[in-house]
Amino acid sequence: MFHRLFPVTAGIAALLALSACATLTENTEQSVLVQTVLDHRQIAGVGCVLSNDVGKWFVTTPARISLRKSASPLRIDCKQDGTGWAYERVDSKANSSLWGNLVLTAGVGYFVDKNTGAGYEYPATLTVLMRPATERDAAPAPAAGVTLY
Repeated sequence: MFHRLFPVTAGIAALLALSACATLTENTEQSVLVQTVLDHRQIAGVGCVLSNDVGKWFVTTPARISLRKSASPLRIDCKQDGTGWAYERVDSKANSSLWGNLVLTAGVGYFVDKNTGAGYEYPATLTVLMRPATERDAAPAPAAGVTLY
């Protein structure tokens, strides 16, 4: 009798463990709203680069963008000539799927979700505080034919 129930019990246990796996139940993409603020006012038309360890995304604010989730921080670099600049870092937070996965899979699924980023999320709205441009921040334009990276 035990030999007949063991495969069924093992199968049910495996399904329960996988049901909490964020890699299977959560998306690895996340939509976020990026907005820029200078002197308590929203500034439109600011170019921003968002990046983490799995990708880089470009946006002109305010805008909603879909990016890939990660356990790593999200770096945000924004600039608008004559207006200002910003450089911020936003940490990702573990979502509830990650903690359920840790408990149900005895920690194995935690490492899978950490590597795929499915168990983490960034804030839904990213408000970037701009710093005003100054004479010191202005750099001379590059010479003709010079490529900047």
